[in-house]
Amino acid sequence: MLAETLEQVQFSPSKRATYVRFALAALAVIVVFKTFWFARWGSWADRELADFDAFYIVAQRVWLGDLDQVYHFEALLKMQVAASGGKLSFMPWTYPPQYDLLVAPFAFLPVGVGYLLFTAATMAFYLVTLRTIARNNFAQVLVILFPALAITIGCGQNGFLTGALIGLVCVNLERRQVLAGLALGAMVIKPHLAIAAGVYLLATRRWVALATAAAVVLASSLLCTLLFGWQIWTAWLGAIRESASYLEQGFYPLFRMISTYAALYKAGLPASIAFWGQAAVAGLALLAVLLGVFLGMARGISTAFALGIAAMVSVMISPYAYDYDLPMLGIGLALLLPDLGKLASPRERSVMYGLILFAGAYGLLQSARLLAQFGQIADRDQHFAPAIAGLAMMALLALLLKVLWRTAQPAPALPQAAHLAE
Repeated sequence: MLAETLEQVQFSPSKRATYVRFALAALAVIVVFKTFWFARWGSWADRELADFDAFYIVAQRVWLGDLDQVYHFEALLKMQVAASGGKLSFMPWTYPPQYDLLVAPFAFLPVGVGYLLFTAATMAFYLVTLRTIARNNFAQVLVILFPALAITIGCGQNGFLTGALIGLVCVNLERRQVLAGLALGAMVIKPHLAIAAGVYLLATRRWVALATAAAVVLASSLLCTLLFGWQIWTAWLGAIRESASYLEQGFYPLFRMISTYAALYKAGLPASIAFWGQAAVAGLALLAVLLGVFLGMARGISTAFALGIAAMVSVMISPYAYDYDLPMLGIGLALLLPDLGKLASPRERSVMYGLILFAGAYGLLQSARLLAQFGQIADRDQHFAPAIAGLAMMALLALLLKVLWRTAQPAPALPQAAHLAE
Protein backbone atom coordinates (compact mmCIF):
# COMPACT_ATOMS: atom_id res chain seq x y z
CA MET A 1 0.00 0.00 0.00
CA LEU A 2 1.04 3.60 -0.58
CA ALA A 3 1.05 4.36 3.14
CA GLU A 4 3.36 1.48 4.04
CA THR A 5 5.75 2.31 1.19
CA LEU A 6 6.05 5.97 2.17
CA GLU A 7 6.12 5.44 5.91
CA GLN A 8 8.95 2.91 5.74
CA VAL A 9 11.26 5.75 4.69
CA GLN A 10 11.27 7.26 8.18
CA PHE A 11 12.89 4.11 9.65
CA SER A 12 15.99 4.42 7.47
CA PRO A 13 18.14 7.55 7.95
CA SER A 14 20.02 6.86 4.72
CA LYS A 15 16.79 6.58 2.71
CA ARG A 16 15.44 9.75 4.31
CA ALA A 17 18.58 11.65 3.39
CA THR A 18 18.48 10.32 -0.18
CA TYR A 19 14.83 11.27 -0.68
CA VAL A 20 15.38 14.74 0.76
CA ARG A 21 18.47 15.41 -1.36
CA PHE A 22 16.74 14.24 -4.52
CA ALA A 23 13.59 16.29 -3.87
CA LEU A 24 15.52 19.45 -2.99
CA ALA A 25 17.79 19.07 -6.02
CA ALA A 26 14.77 18.64 -8.31
CA LEU A 27 13.11 21.74 -6.82
CA ALA A 28 16.32 23.73 -7.31
CA VAL A 29 16.51 22.67 -10.97
CA ILE A 30 12.92 23.83 -11.51
CA VAL A 31 13.72 27.20 -9.90
CA VAL A 32 16.73 27.72 -12.19
CA PHE A 33 14.74 26.71 -15.27
CA LYS A 34 11.87 29.05 -14.43
CA THR A 35 14.28 31.89 -13.65
CA PHE A 36 15.44 31.84 -17.28
CA TRP A 37 11.82 31.54 -18.38
CA PHE A 38 10.71 34.58 -16.39
CA ALA A 39 13.79 36.49 -17.56
CA ARG A 40 12.62 35.92 -21.18
CA TRP A 41 15.94 34.36 -22.05
CA GLY A 42 16.40 33.02 -25.57
CA SER A 43 13.32 31.43 -27.09
CA TRP A 44 11.23 32.51 -24.08
CA ALA A 45 11.42 36.17 -25.08
CA ASP A 46 7.89 35.92 -26.45
CA ARG A 47 5.96 34.20 -23.68
CA GLU A 48 2.64 34.60 -21.92
CA LEU A 49 2.41 36.07 -18.44
CA ALA A 50 2.47 34.04 -15.24
CA ASP A 51 1.55 34.91 -11.67
CA PHE A 52 4.84 36.53 -10.67
CA ASP A 53 4.53 38.83 -13.70
CA ALA A 54 1.32 40.12 -12.13
CA PHE A 55 3.21 40.76 -8.88
CA TYR A 56 5.87 42.62 -10.85
CA ILE A 57 3.35 44.83 -12.65
CA VAL A 58 1.72 45.78 -9.34
CA ALA A 59 5.13 46.52 -7.81
CA GLN A 60 5.82 48.97 -10.63
CA ARG A 61 2.49 50.74 -10.14
CA VAL A 62 3.30 51.30 -6.46
CA TRP A 63 6.22 53.53 -7.45
CA LEU A 64 4.40 55.12 -10.39
CA GLY A 65 1.77 56.39 -7.95
CA ASP A 66 -1.33 54.91 -9.57
CA LEU A 67 -1.67 51.68 -7.59
CA ASP A 68 -5.46 51.98 -7.40
CA GLN A 69 -5.60 51.32 -11.16
CA VAL A 70 -4.58 47.66 -10.71
CA TYR A 71 -7.92 47.12 -8.95
CA HIS A 72 -9.80 48.32 -12.05
CA PHE A 73 -9.78 45.30 -14.30
CA GLU A 74 -10.07 47.22 -17.57
CA ALA A 75 -6.98 49.29 -16.72
CA LEU A 76 -5.12 46.24 -15.41
CA LEU A 77 -5.84 44.32 -18.62
CA LYS A 78 -4.13 47.06 -20.65
CA MET A 79 -1.08 46.90 -18.34
CA GLN A 80 -0.83 43.12 -18.70
CA VAL A 81 -1.28 43.18 -22.47
CA ALA A 82 1.50 45.78 -22.72
CA ALA A 83 3.80 43.72 -20.47
CA SER A 84 3.20 40.54 -22.50
CA GLY A 85 3.84 42.14 -25.88
CA GLY A 86 0.20 42.01 -26.95
CA LYS A 87 -0.73 38.56 -25.63
CA LEU A 88 -4.17 38.39 -24.00
CA SER A 89 -3.63 36.68 -20.65
CA PHE A 90 -5.65 38.47 -17.97
CA MET A 91 -5.06 37.88 -14.26
CA PRO A 92 -7.42 39.86 -11.96
CA TRP A 93 -5.85 41.50 -8.89
CA THR A 94 -7.72 41.17 -5.61
CA TYR A 95 -4.89 41.13 -3.08
CA PRO A 96 -5.24 43.60 -0.19
CA PRO A 97 -2.95 46.66 -0.21
CA GLN A 98 -0.63 45.02 2.33
CA TYR A 99 0.50 42.58 -0.34
CA ASP A 100 1.15 45.47 -2.71
CA LEU A 101 3.61 46.83 -0.14
CA LEU A 102 5.26 43.43 0.18
CA VAL A 103 6.01 43.07 -3.54
CA ALA A 104 6.89 46.76 -4.13
CA PRO A 105 10.70 46.34 -3.79
CA PHE A 106 10.80 43.87 -6.70
CA ALA A 107 10.10 46.73 -9.12
CA PHE A 108 13.77 47.76 -8.79
CA LEU A 109 15.00 44.40 -10.11
CA PRO A 110 14.74 42.70 -13.50
CA VAL A 111 11.73 40.39 -13.49
CA GLY A 112 13.87 37.24 -13.68
CA VAL A 113 16.03 38.28 -10.72
CA GLY A 114 12.94 39.32 -8.78
CA TYR A 115 11.34 35.93 -9.41
CA LEU A 116 14.49 34.12 -8.30
CA LEU A 117 14.78 36.08 -5.04
CA PHE A 118 11.08 35.83 -4.22
CA THR A 119 10.77 32.12 -4.96
CA ALA A 120 14.08 31.04 -3.42
CA ALA A 121 13.51 33.06 -0.23
CA THR A 122 9.93 31.99 0.33
CA MET A 123 10.69 28.35 -0.54
CA ALA A 124 13.60 28.29 1.91
CA PHE A 125 11.37 29.87 4.57
CA TYR A 126 8.73 27.24 3.95
CA LEU A 127 11.08 24.25 3.86
CA VAL A 128 12.80 25.27 7.11
CA THR A 129 9.42 25.66 8.79
CA LEU A 130 8.19 22.35 7.38
CA ARG A 131 11.39 20.60 8.50
CA THR A 132 10.96 21.95 12.02
CA ILE A 133 7.45 20.51 12.21
CA ALA A 134 7.91 17.25 10.29
CA ARG A 135 11.27 16.14 11.73
CA ASN A 136 11.80 12.49 10.74
CA ASN A 137 8.73 12.65 8.49
CA PHE A 138 10.21 15.46 6.38
CA ALA A 139 11.16 13.17 3.48
CA GLN A 140 7.71 11.58 3.42
CA VAL A 141 5.94 14.94 3.36
CA LEU A 142 8.27 16.20 0.60
CA VAL A 143 7.42 13.23 -1.62
CA ILE A 144 3.66 13.58 -1.10
CA LEU A 145 3.76 17.33 -1.63
CA PHE A 146 6.28 17.45 -4.48
CA PRO A 147 3.79 18.16 -7.34
CA ALA A 148 2.27 21.04 -5.37
CA LEU A 149 5.72 22.47 -4.64
CA ALA A 150 6.67 22.18 -8.30
CA ILE A 151 3.61 24.03 -9.56
CA THR A 152 4.09 26.77 -6.95
CA ILE A 153 7.61 27.30 -8.27
CA GLY A 154 6.39 27.15 -11.84
CA CYS A 155 4.04 30.10 -11.60
CA GLY A 156 6.01 32.10 -9.04
CA GLN A 157 3.14 32.22 -6.58
CA ASN A 158 3.09 32.87 -2.83
CA GLY A 159 2.02 29.44 -1.58
CA PHE A 160 5.38 28.95 0.15
CA LEU A 161 4.96 32.21 2.04
CA THR A 162 1.41 31.54 3.25
CA GLY A 163 2.30 27.94 4.13
CA ALA A 164 5.28 29.09 6.17
CA LEU A 165 3.23 31.73 7.99
CA ILE A 166 0.59 29.19 9.02
CA GLY A 167 3.43 26.88 10.02
CA LEU A 168 4.85 29.61 12.27
CA VAL A 169 1.44 30.03 13.89
CA CYS A 170 1.40 26.31 14.70
CA VAL A 171 5.01 26.15 15.91
CA ASN A 172 4.75 29.14 18.27
CA LEU A 173 1.19 28.92 19.54
CA GLU A 174 1.92 26.98 22.73
CA ARG A 175 4.76 29.02 24.20
CA ARG A 176 5.13 32.17 22.09
CA GLN A 177 1.66 33.49 21.41
CA VAL A 178 2.94 36.90 20.34
CA LEU A 179 5.02 35.37 17.54
CA ALA A 180 2.08 33.19 16.53
CA GLY A 181 -0.12 36.29 16.43
CA LEU A 182 2.40 38.17 14.31
CA ALA A 183 2.43 35.33 11.79
CA LEU A 184 -1.36 35.11 11.75
CA GLY A 185 -1.62 38.88 11.32
CA ALA A 186 0.75 38.68 8.36
CA MET A 187 -1.80 36.37 6.72
CA VAL A 188 -3.73 39.55 5.95
CA ILE A 189 -2.08 39.16 2.54
CA LYS A 190 -4.44 36.18 1.98
CA PRO A 191 -7.04 36.41 4.72
CA HIS A 192 -9.35 33.71 3.34
CA LEU A 193 -6.63 31.13 4.06
CA ALA A 194 -6.40 32.18 7.73
CA ILE A 195 -10.04 31.59 8.67
CA ALA A 196 -9.54 28.08 10.05
CA ALA A 197 -6.53 29.15 12.12
CA GLY A 198 -8.53 32.07 13.50
CA VAL A 199 -11.40 29.76 14.47
CA TYR A 200 -8.92 27.44 16.20
CA LEU A 201 -7.49 30.34 18.20
CA LEU A 202 -10.99 31.46 19.19
CA ALA A 203 -12.02 27.96 20.22
CA THR A 204 -8.89 27.51 22.35
CA ARG A 205 -9.07 31.05 23.76
CA ARG A 206 -5.65 32.18 22.60
CA TRP A 207 -6.46 35.80 23.31
CA VAL A 208 -2.87 37.08 23.21
CA ALA A 209 -2.30 35.63 19.74
CA LEU A 210 -5.63 36.95 18.49
CA ALA A 211 -4.99 40.42 19.88
CA THR A 212 -1.52 40.50 18.32
CA ALA A 213 -2.90 39.41 14.95
CA ALA A 214 -5.60 42.09 15.11
CA ALA A 215 -2.95 44.71 15.96
CA VAL A 216 -0.87 43.68 12.93
CA VAL A 217 -3.88 43.95 10.64
CA LEU A 218 -4.89 47.36 12.00
CA ALA A 219 -1.35 48.78 11.96
CA SER A 220 -0.65 47.56 8.42
CA SER A 221 -4.02 48.88 7.24
CA LEU A 222 -3.24 52.30 8.71
CA LEU A 223 0.15 52.30 7.00
CA CYS A 224 -1.43 51.45 3.65
CA THR A 225 -3.98 54.23 4.12
CA LEU A 226 -1.23 56.76 4.85
CA LEU A 227 0.79 55.66 1.80
CA PHE A 228 -1.96 55.10 -0.75
CA GLY A 229 -4.93 57.10 0.52
CA TRP A 230 -8.45 56.02 1.45
CA GLN A 231 -9.30 55.38 -2.19
CA ILE A 232 -7.16 52.24 -2.20
CA TRP A 233 -9.72 50.48 0.00
CA THR A 234 -12.62 51.51 -2.22
CA ALA A 235 -10.71 50.25 -5.25
CA TRP A 236 -9.88 46.96 -3.51
CA LEU A 237 -13.49 46.31 -2.50
CA GLY A 238 -14.58 47.10 -6.04
CA ALA A 239 -12.11 44.54 -7.39
CA ILE A 240 -13.46 41.91 -5.01
CA ARG A 241 -17.01 42.54 -6.25
CA GLU A 242 -15.88 42.36 -9.86
CA SER A 243 -13.90 39.17 -9.25
CA ALA A 244 -17.01 37.51 -7.80
CA SER A 245 -18.74 38.22 -11.11
CA TYR A 246 -15.76 36.75 -13.00
CA LEU A 247 -15.91 33.63 -10.84
CA GLU A 248 -19.65 33.27 -11.40
CA GLN A 249 -19.10 33.40 -15.16
CA GLY A 250 -16.24 30.89 -15.07
CA PHE A 251 -13.57 33.31 -16.33
CA TYR A 252 -10.93 32.04 -13.88
CA PRO A 253 -8.78 28.98 -14.73
CA LEU A 254 -11.09 26.76 -12.71
CA PHE A 255 -9.22 23.56 -13.59
CA ARG A 256 -6.36 24.89 -11.44
CA MET A 257 -8.65 25.53 -8.50
CA ILE A 258 -9.00 23.06 -5.62
CA SER A 259 -12.26 24.44 -4.26
CA THR A 260 -15.66 22.83 -4.04
CA TYR A 261 -17.11 25.71 -6.04
CA ALA A 262 -14.80 25.02 -8.97
CA ALA A 263 -15.49 21.28 -8.89
CA LEU A 264 -19.29 21.72 -8.84
CA TYR A 265 -19.33 24.54 -11.42
CA LYS A 266 -17.18 22.56 -13.84
CA ALA A 267 -19.46 19.57 -13.30
CA GLY A 268 -22.26 21.61 -14.86
CA LEU A 269 -24.10 22.92 -11.78
CA PRO A 270 -25.31 26.55 -11.74
CA ALA A 271 -23.04 29.06 -10.02
CA SER A 272 -25.57 29.62 -7.22
CA ILE A 273 -25.67 25.90 -6.38
CA ALA A 274 -21.89 25.71 -6.56
CA PHE A 275 -21.60 28.60 -4.08
CA TRP A 276 -24.01 26.87 -1.68
CA GLY A 277 -21.96 23.70 -2.02
CA GLN A 278 -18.84 25.69 -1.17
CA ALA A 279 -20.57 27.17 1.87
CA ALA A 280 -21.60 23.70 3.07
CA VAL A 281 -18.06 22.35 2.72
CA ALA A 282 -16.64 25.42 4.47
CA GLY A 283 -19.01 24.74 7.36
CA LEU A 284 -17.88 21.11 7.52
CA ALA A 285 -14.24 22.22 7.42
CA LEU A 286 -14.77 24.50 10.42
CA LEU A 287 -16.66 21.69 12.15
CA ALA A 288 -13.54 19.56 11.70
CA VAL A 289 -11.51 22.28 13.45
CA LEU A 290 -13.93 22.34 16.38
CA LEU A 291 -13.96 18.53 16.57
CA GLY A 292 -10.16 18.58 16.76
CA VAL A 293 -10.31 21.06 19.64
CA PHE A 294 -12.95 18.95 21.42
CA LEU A 295 -10.89 15.79 21.03
CA GLY A 296 -7.89 17.58 22.46
CA MET A 297 -9.85 18.43 25.60
CA ALA A 298 -12.04 15.33 25.97
CA ARG A 299 -10.03 12.51 24.40
CA GLY A 300 -6.50 13.70 25.00
CA ILE A 301 -5.30 13.79 21.40
CA SER A 302 -2.28 16.00 20.86
CA THR A 303 -2.48 19.71 20.21
CA ALA A 304 -0.39 19.10 17.09
CA PHE A 305 -3.09 16.85 15.63
CA ALA A 306 -5.82 19.45 16.21
CA LEU A 307 -3.60 22.17 14.71
CA GLY A 308 -2.90 19.90 11.76
CA ILE A 309 -6.62 19.61 11.07
CA ALA A 310 -6.92 23.42 11.11
CA ALA A 311 -3.98 23.80 8.70
CA MET A 312 -5.28 21.15 6.31
CA VAL A 313 -8.83 22.50 6.06
CA SER A 314 -7.58 26.07 5.58
CA VAL A 315 -7.47 25.51 1.81
CA MET A 316 -11.01 24.07 1.73
CA ILE A 317 -12.98 27.11 2.90
CA SER A 318 -12.71 29.70 0.13
CA PRO A 319 -13.87 29.28 -3.49
CA TYR A 320 -10.65 31.06 -4.51
CA ALA A 321 -8.22 28.28 -3.46
CA TYR A 322 -5.66 27.16 -6.07
CA ASP A 323 -3.22 24.28 -6.36
CA TYR A 324 -0.36 26.65 -5.47
CA ASP A 325 -1.98 27.09 -2.03
CA LEU A 326 -1.39 23.40 -1.26
CA PRO A 327 1.96 23.91 0.56
CA MET A 328 -0.23 24.85 3.52
CA LEU A 329 -1.67 21.33 3.34
CA GLY A 330 1.85 20.01 3.86
CA ILE A 331 2.09 21.86 7.17
CA GLY A 332 -1.12 20.17 8.28
CA LEU A 333 0.06 16.74 7.14
CA ALA A 334 3.35 17.13 9.02
CA LEU A 335 1.42 17.93 12.20
CA LEU A 336 -0.94 14.97 11.74
CA LEU A 337 1.61 12.26 10.95
CA PRO A 338 2.82 11.43 14.49
CA ASP A 339 -0.74 10.50 15.54
CA LEU A 340 -2.18 9.46 12.19
CA GLY A 341 -0.84 5.91 12.42
CA LYS A 342 -2.87 5.35 15.59
CA LEU A 343 -6.07 7.04 14.44
CA ALA A 344 -6.33 6.04 10.77
CA SER A 345 -5.98 2.65 9.09
CA PRO A 346 -3.26 1.99 6.46
CA ARG A 347 -5.95 2.12 3.76
CA GLU A 348 -7.22 5.48 5.01
CA ARG A 349 -3.71 6.88 5.15
CA SER A 350 -2.98 5.61 1.64
CA VAL A 351 -6.09 7.34 0.31
CA MET A 352 -5.16 10.53 2.14
CA TYR A 353 -1.64 10.60 0.70
CA GLY A 354 -2.95 9.76 -2.76
CA LEU A 355 -5.52 12.56 -2.69
CA ILE A 356 -2.87 15.12 -1.77
CA LEU A 357 -0.54 13.86 -4.50
CA PHE A 358 -3.34 13.97 -7.05
CA ALA A 359 -4.54 17.46 -6.09
CA GLY A 360 -1.04 18.84 -6.61
CA ALA A 361 -0.37 16.96 -9.83
CA TYR A 362 -3.69 17.52 -11.60
CA GLY A 363 -3.30 21.22 -12.38
CA LEU A 364 0.32 20.66 -13.38
CA LEU A 365 -0.62 17.93 -15.85
CA GLN A 366 -3.58 19.86 -17.28
CA SER A 367 -1.43 22.97 -17.77
CA ALA A 368 1.20 20.88 -19.58
CA ARG A 369 -1.50 19.33 -21.79
CA LEU A 370 -3.00 22.67 -22.79
CA LEU A 371 0.44 24.16 -23.37
CA ALA A 372 1.44 21.24 -25.60
CA GLN A 373 -1.79 21.39 -27.61
CA PHE A 374 -2.25 25.13 -27.99
CA GLY A 375 1.10 26.74 -27.19
CA GLN A 376 -0.48 28.45 -24.18
CA ILE A 377 -2.97 27.72 -21.44
CA ALA A 378 -5.74 28.72 -23.78
CA ASP A 379 -8.60 30.76 -22.37
CA ARG A 380 -11.28 29.04 -24.39
CA ASP A 381 -9.98 25.51 -23.91
CA GLN A 382 -9.47 25.65 -20.16
CA HIS A 383 -13.26 25.66 -19.76
CA PHE A 384 -13.35 22.06 -20.99
CA ALA A 385 -10.92 20.76 -18.34
CA PRO A 386 -12.77 19.56 -15.22
CA ALA A 387 -11.74 20.75 -11.75
CA ILE A 388 -11.13 17.30 -10.32
CA ALA A 389 -8.70 18.55 -7.66
CA GLY A 390 -11.68 20.13 -5.92
CA LEU A 391 -13.30 16.69 -5.71
CA ALA A 392 -10.07 15.35 -4.19
CA MET A 393 -10.20 18.02 -1.48
CA MET A 394 -13.82 17.17 -0.74
CA ALA A 395 -12.90 13.49 -0.38
CA LEU A 396 -9.96 14.41 1.87
CA LEU A 397 -12.24 16.45 4.12
CA ALA A 398 -14.72 13.56 4.31
CA LEU A 399 -11.90 11.22 5.32
CA LEU A 400 -10.65 13.63 8.00
CA LEU A 401 -14.18 13.95 9.39
CA LYS A 402 -14.54 10.17 9.44
CA VAL A 403 -11.33 9.79 11.45
CA LEU A 404 -12.34 12.58 13.84
CA TRP A 405 -15.85 11.22 14.34
CA ARG A 406 -14.57 7.71 15.03
CA THR A 407 -12.06 9.09 17.53
CA ALA A 408 -14.80 11.08 19.25
CA GLN A 409 -16.87 7.97 19.95
CA PRO A 410 -16.62 6.60 23.51
CA ALA A 411 -14.49 3.49 23.85
CA PRO A 412 -16.54 0.31 24.18
CA ALA A 413 -16.87 -0.87 27.76
CA LEU A 414 -14.97 -4.01 28.57
CA PRO A 415 -17.11 -6.87 29.96
CA GLN A 416 -16.74 -7.24 33.69
CA ALA A 417 -15.18 -10.48 34.86
CA ALA A 418 -17.54 -12.77 36.76
CA HIS A 419 -16.86 -12.86 40.48
CA LEU A 420 -15.66 -16.25 41.68
CA ALA A 421 -17.64 -17.75 44.50
CA GLU A 422 -15.71 -17.98 47.71
